[in-house]
Amino acid sequence: MNAWFTRTLEQLKALWGKWTSPQKIIFLSVIGAALLGIILLIGFSSAPSMVPLITTPITDQNLRDQISLRLDQEGVTHTITPSGIIMVKNEQTARAMRMLLFRENLVPKNASPWDVFQMNQWTTTDFERNVNLQRAITKALELHIEAIQGIDSANVSLVLPQETLFKEDQNPVSASIILTPSPGSDITSSRSKIEGIQKLVKFAVPGLKDENIVITDNQGNVLNNFANLEPIDRLDLAKREIQEKLNLENQYREAIQNTLGQIFGSDRVRVMKVDIELDMSKKTIDTTEHFPVTIRARDPTLPYDNSEVVPHIVISQQAKNEKFEGTGFNPEGPPGQEGQTPPAYKDLSNLVGKYSNQVETTNYDVNTRKIQEVAQPYSIKRVTVGVAIDGTWQKDYDAKGNLRFNPDGSVMRTYTPVSADDLKKATALVENAIGYSKYRGDSVTVQTIEFDRTAEFAKEDAQIRNARRLQEAILYSVIGLALVLVAFVIFRLIAREVERRRRLREEELSRQHQAMREAALRAAEEEGVEVQMSVEERARLEMQENAINMAREHPEDVAQLIRTWLVEE
Repeated sequence: MNAWFTRTLEQLKALWGKWTSPQKIIFLSVIGAALLGIILLIGFSSAPSMVPLITTPITDQNLRDQISLRLDQEGVTHTITPSGIIMVKNEQTARAMRMLLFRENLVPKNASPWDVFQMNQWTTTDFERNVNLQRAITKALELHIEAIQGIDSANVSLVLPQETLFKEDQNPVSASIILTPSPGSDITSSRSKIEGIQKLVKFAVPGLKDENIVITDNQGNVLNNFANLEPIDRLDLAKREIQEKLNLENQYREAIQNTLGQIFGSDRVRVMKVDIELDMSKKTIDTTEHFPVTIRARDPTLPYDNSEVVPHIVISQQAKNEKFEGTGFNPEGPPGQEGQTPPAYKDLSNLVGKYSNQVETTNYDVNTRKIQEVAQPYSIKRVTVGVAIDGTWQKDYDAKGNLRFNPDGSVMRTYTPVSADDLKKATALVENAIGYSKYRGDSVTVQTIEFDRTAEFAKEDAQIRNARRLQEAILYSVIGLALVLVAFVIFRLIAREVERRRRLREEELSRQHQAMREAALRAAEEEGVEVQMSVEERARLEMQENAINMAREHPEDVAQLIRTWLVEE
């Protein structure tokens, strides 16, 4: 062992000598961190564990300070977590302090009421356990009731009497509840909510009955005395019945309006009245149905019906046949005394009679089915419907197809009422729409009535007049524009003609002046007079000679040039 230890130590020294300084530093750091972790682990594992005093966080600062002060008075070491949970050193201390807090009413309202049962002690008696159970049930009921919308707070008091040997000596379980409603809450007038609270308390407490529950508000008014709510219940029932009646009448009205509106037009049909009498009484119908007895069911594999059905079967039979012949028994009195037979029968005493009685009784059995039906929530007793249908209005036109107007400017119209055949058809449609029944006493009236359409016609006439004014304005505008265009064209033609004549006159004057000048030049030449011409006159003369020569040489081009000038002008 020493040799192995020495050899291992030498190997480590050799390995240590081969390492560089950074490697040695890293190795020492790892060894130090491992030792530190082991030391911390041992320290935390040896530290005493902490358990919560109450599992629910305490958010009320004042209550938390009171609990902390009370724990300090008892010498209990404790800590408070950031979430508000008070921690003590062990579970035994937590149970003892929990009992103390419950006894002094220092437990927060949102704490679990069943924490009291975590205080198991050897000194806890049955009475204390029952008291703790009662406290827990009371606290749980208060939390449940306060969770209902419309209740600010609830105070529950339970009486759980001790069990007795005899049932007749047992006192009943009772409960009293005081509710503080929220502002604007209907908890005090809502029977359904009060019944819900009553059932909640009843099912939470064993042996509690409805008659032993009292629910009041903070004003002392008893809320679960449903006898006082009977007028309110009747009023609510009446409101629901009226609302159901109105809904049914609206359905009938819409059905009639849609049916006739698609035929005559929605604006020509008015459902004046739909009145439905409903029977809201609750009815239960018991029916006993007798049906034949099936001896043999039909075989589905056969193409024919081989079933055997009889109306009844024999259960038992009894026959009785009695026959008698003789004088029978005549009552007589004691010997020596006259008999008691009436005088009317004395003459028949010595006659021989016959008697025969034959009775046959047969008991049958039939199939019986009992059916119990609950009638609908309501039944229709009578339906009354009144419908008014307007006739048709047609505009009057003259022979040329133009509208005819009254002297006041309104359009002339002709009214045509609905024919009798159409009224009968409309009545039949309404009867089918409401499920008409003569035995029920239903009444359907459909009449043709002229509706007042003064405002509608006035609006329509105003639109027609506006349309006519717009049409006339457009027509006059088009005519005026056409006149302006015609005048402009005429003016252009006249101006062009005047310009053409002016140009022709100037050309004629220019031609005359040129001819006179040429004549003067020729005369001067003939007379041998030297005439001096200006540069412009010579250029014009040369241009004229060139034009004449060109016209002679190229007459077609000159003609095309003249046509172009004329077109441009």
